[in-house]
Parts: sequence; C-alpha cells; structure tokens
Amino acid sequence: MPYHPTVQGHPPLSPLYLPASLAMSSPLAYPGIRISGCWTLGAEGSSNAGSLDRLLPPVGTGRSPRKRTTSQCKSEPPLLRTSKRTIYTAGRPPWYNEHGTQSKEAFAIGLGGGSASGKTTVARMIIEALDVPWVVLLSMDSFYKVLTQQQQEQAACNNFNFDHPDAFDFDLIISTLKKLKQGRSVQIPIYDFTTHSRKKDWKTLYGANVIIFEGIMAFADKTLLELLDMKIFVDTDSDIRLVRRLRRDISERGRDIEGVIKQYNKFVKPAFDQYIQPTMRLADIVVPRGSGNTVAIDLIVQHVHSQLEERELSVRAALASAHQCHPLPQTLSVLKSTPQVRGMHTIIRDKETSRDEFIFYSKRLMRLLIEHALSFLPFQDCTVQTPQGQDYVGKCYAGKQITGVSILRAGETMEPALRAVCKDVRIGTILIQTNQLTGEPELHYLRLPKDISDDHVILMDCTVSTGAAAMMAVRVLLDHDVPEDKIFLLSLLMAEMGVHSVAYAFPRVRIITTAVDKRVNDLFRIIPGIGNFGDRYFGTDAVPDGSDEEETASVG
Repeated sequence: MPYHPTVQGHPPLSPLYLPASLAMSSPLAYPGIRISGCWTLGAEGSSNAGSLDRLLPPVGTGRSPRKRTTSQCKSEPPLLRTSKRTIYTAGRPPWYNEHGTQSKEAFAIGLGGGSASGKTTVARMIIEALDVPWVVLLSMDSFYKVLTQQQQEQAACNNFNFDHPDAFDFDLIISTLKKLKQGRSVQIPIYDFTTHSRKKDWKTLYGANVIIFEGIMAFADKTLLELLDMKIFVDTDSDIRLVRRLRRDISERGRDIEGVIKQYNKFVKPAFDQYIQPTMRLADIVVPRGSGNTVAIDLIVQHVHSQLEERELSVRAALASAHQCHPLPQTLSVLKSTPQVRGMHTIIRDKETSRDEFIFYSKRLMRLLIEHALSFLPFQDCTVQTPQGQDYVGKCYAGKQITGVSILRAGETMEPALRAVCKDVRIGTILIQTNQLTGEPELHYLRLPKDISDDHVILMDCTVSTGAAAMMAVRVLLDHDVPEDKIFLLSLLMAEMGVHSVAYAFPRVRIITTAVDKRVNDLFRIIPGIGNFGDRYFGTDAVPDGSDEEETASVG
C-alpha cells in the first residue's frame, strides 16, 4: 500500500549530501563520510503532516558501515559485437552455491527524485562506472497502472495525475523486484506514453547481480524500501526539471507545450512537494545536480564493488571436493553399452581418429542418445484408426512442447540430431565459458524461446566433467521458471564427479549419457576421457589447461 510521507515528529538525522563543489575532490580525503546506514526523516524542510509512521523503518535498526574499496578504473564496455547480436564478454560468475541455491541476493539500488531530475542519466553513469556485466536497470515508468476508460479520457485532456502514488502498480513493482533479487527471470510491461496504456508485448529481464531501480516514487512504499540495499536521491533545481520535462514530453511523447505546463502546475509540482521531496531524508546519498556530481558516483561505485566482492563464490572447487565415493544417483540413465556403442566410443576416444571419422561417429552416438532420452518423456494412451479401419491403442506425447537448449559451443553439435527426431522442436542457446584467472564458469549470453516454462527441456552438452557449466545452465532454466523435473541433461560423456554434482544440487533433473568415466584430473579433464570435444569436432586448437566441458567458445 503506497504511503504519503511527511516530516514531522522524527529525529533530525540527515543522509549524506554531496555538493557539486566537491566534484573535483578525492572521496578518500573525507574519511568521515558514511555511504550506508538507515537514515530517518528529519523535522526540518517541510510542513506536510500525516502518515509518516508507515514509511519510516524503526529508529536504531541501521546497518553497520561497510568496507571501503579503492576506485575502479573505467575501461571500454566488455562487448563482442557480431552481425546479429551484441554479447557481453565479461561473464556473470556463479550466483549460487554447490547446492544449486542462491547464496546472496542481488544488490538493489533505488534512485529517487523529481520528474526529469536526471535519475536515468545518473543510473547509466553508475552502470558505466561499475564496468561489470549483468546490471539491470528497472524503470518505475514501466509500472503505471492500466487506466479505465474514464481515466483514459482524463489523461487525453491532461487531467489525470500520473505523479500520485496511486498511479503506480506497487504490487507488481514489489513482486518484480523480489524475483530479480532472487536471481529469477521477470516480465516487464512496456508503457506507451503517447496512448497512456501498456503495450501487448512485455520484455524479459534476467541476470541481475546489481539492480538499479529508478522512479519518482522509488521511496514511496515501505515494503519497496525494505528491498533496496542503497537509496539515492537525485536533487535537481525545479526550473531545470521543468525545462527538461518540456523538451522530453514535446519531442518524445507528442505533447503540446500548453498541456505540459498545465500538467506540471496542476499535478507534477504539487506531487513533488507533497510526496517526493520529503523522501529525500530517507536516502543514503543525496546527489545534487545529478550527473555533474562525479564524487557521488565514485562513492556509489566503490560501495557496490565492495558488495559484489562479498558475494563472490567459488563453486568449481567446492564441486571437486564433494560427493566422493557416493553411489551413482537413480536419476542417471546410461545408454546400454552394446558392442555397437562401445565400438563407437573406441573410435571417438582414439587420439589418432581423423576429424571426419570423429564427427561421423559422434553424430551416430548423439542420435542414439537423443532417441534414448525421448523414452523418458511422459506419454499417454491414445487410439488411432489404421488404413484397414481397425483401432490401434498406442502412445502419444503427454506434454505441451519440447525445447532443446545447447550449451555453446560443443552442445550445439547435438542440435541436428535433436531436430532429426523431434519435428518443429524449438532451440535455445546458452554460452558459458571458464574464467582463465578464477577457473569459475561464467555466463556470457543466453537466448531462450518464449514460454519455455511450459516445455520439457532437453539440455545438451557433449562432455560434463565437474558439472560446473551444467549446473549453471540448469540454474538459468530454473530462473526462467522451468520445473526441475522437466529438465533432461544430455551428454555423450560424463565424469562421476559431474553426475554427483548435478544430481546433488538438482535431484529431480534427469541425467542421460552414453558413458560415465571414473576420474577427473587436476586440470578437470575426464579420465580416460575423450579430449576437448569442441576442438576435435570443429578442428580448432586446444585451449591450454582448459577443461573438457567449459571451453573458450568462438561466437560468430
């Protein structure tokens, strides 16, 4: 329930206020500055009265000051551009532990301030200065409520108050922010400011290590406030805000100057005085003049970097030391080792096998593996009539749809075999690479079909050693609301360690392979193994000290 803050009856504690005159000063010269903590609204600066008690957190529940880190150097955005898409080349490290569960939530920053105060510009400056991937910018403008016919008519005449807390769908905002903090995929409405309505299509946001939530009412709900780890208020002169709003609404939203001024005087300015300006005292940092205050941006970036450092996880090492000597799980199914299957394994494991033969016999194994995996899908009885006019009681697929998801690059070699046996199958891709410095898997890119949560998903990777990449891919699918028992992990060759890792973290995922080898060496290669599958299949040079499953992929 939105609440309307006032300023009377509370201790005169103030947030950090950073004047623009300090913009050229080093933040390290001000060791007494505190950039975190629970600040309450003071009694000075406003005469509004009412229901502040619902807004403010209890006095005395402030968080302890967090450690300071050195300023991060700014570099070029870590992007790889191709003819079809742009891919982040600095990947997202694991956001979960060896149990497959999220250990710490994403860090959420709230950006409040008046209309056209420069919130979005400050948010983009923070994103640029952070220089880390997987930062999500969430705008409150996307969450205006759907208007009734009467409200639509009022909006067309500039008589509807879009600057009131009741104009926003706070329930949807809160549920969306909660899901993002939990690492899950969310659907965001797209608001059309010309027609004052939501568009039919919604956009998907996913992969938040840092969430920046900006809006005029960013601090106008108690539950929403509790979700924000850092609160920033952008304080800009009212004349500047009016000029910016005139320029924006006329050029971008098709309004006329008379209507913009009318709306500003009737709704925008009174709403700022009554609902927005009082929330300045709730902020951890106040940024006057917005994007011109570089010292504030630097302090914010330092604090966020320190939070990200605290959230770093080492998953691969934990996997390598866990689940030893356990019996293989019941969720594992290994293709029967017939003389034919064993003969094909002999050929592809032989280091002297030519690339053409390696590809040929790998494809044969892939086809057998996928046919075997399809037998684990749900089937139901169905009756058809034969050309002889007789009934035949058979079986038919009981699910909605089958989707294949390949872990690039080796996993994509299994796509043709899946397409050959599953008509009209949808295909998604996930790019996971090993960070050569940390040894951890990193998520660089993903493209998943819409409504994948309704499908049975066949997740494909040719080899699985520790299971780190497979676990990351499963975690991505779960974050997109795919039920765990609808995920089938397929691999030509797995190590026992990888089987145990995936089964321990995700006990309802079905694991299907053509063979399981006993050991993994110090370089995380499967022993006796098959070598680097991608290099042998595509004819590329091996990556020094690389593992079998998480290899450096070339994206074109």
